[in-house]
Amino acid sequence: MNQLRKLLIGSALTAVASTAAFAQTSAQPAADMSAQAQVQTQAPAQAPAAQGVQMPAPAPQNLTASGSTDPLVQKRNADAKANAEYRAQKKMSKEQLKEQQKAAKDTYNEQVRGAKVNRQADKAAASNELKADMQGQPTGAAASGEAHN
Repeated sequence: MNQLRKLLIGSALTAVASTAAFAQTSAQPAADMSAQAQVQTQAPAQAPAAQGVQMPAPAPQNLTASGSTDPLVQKRNADAKANAEYRAQKKMSKEQLKEQQKAAKDTYNEQVRGAKVNRQADKAAASNELKADMQGQPTGAAASGEAHN
């Protein structure tokens, strides 16, 4: 029972301390300050009960120290930069690969179309040649299927 009380009190104090620390560290731009001042001056006229209510903090921004001497911060920044470069290079190489594949597919399709046209032309030429040969033979030989050389 005593341990449970200590645990609950400790967690409550931790929650209060972290909330206070968060409230102290949240920085708002000057534009938000002036907007809050306007809202606070208008709030009493609109809703007197809302005077103690704070406006929600803006979305957290990516805050990085540019000239930090901390090696972990430097490593984190270097890793982030390397990851961004890698992603950009990977995206560019994917686009190049897609372009190469599209060009190869187009070339293949052109070759297939050309082969179809050539095959149709060869069939037509062979058919015309066969018809010409059959017209030159007597009708009886053409009907029986015999050919004279």
